[in-house]
Amino acid sequence: MFVKEELQTKLLVLTPVEKAEAIQILTENLTSGSPAIQKTPGVVGGDACIGRTRIPVWSLVSYRRLDASDAIILEAFPHLTAADLVNAWAYADAYPDEIEQAIRENNEVMQEDEVV
Repeated sequence: MFVKEELQTKLLVLTPVEKAEAIQILTENLTSGSPAIQKTPGVVGGDACIGRTRIPVWSLVSYRRLDASDAIILEAFPHLTAADLVNAWAYADAYPDEIEQAIRENNEVMQEDEVV
């Protein structure tokens, strides 16, 4: 148990960015090296997406802001796992400005489409 307590103590002092990186490392290790969150130029505008998908993190954050629970999100996206959501929330916590900007830009595009 000493190792677990020591690890917990070290994890608690990490910054949100460092925690997100730690989660990514652990997830990649558990999922045969697939990146948990990835950015691919030309795919979804280069936004951060759940690994192996075209689902941007900002869209999941938007669902959550509409009071969708993790269970509802997983039901809407049956190919996602609870680990995918953990990674999305960690990424969003680590990069809030990036997520806010992506949500803002998407909302602007949607408003422009409504006007046309």
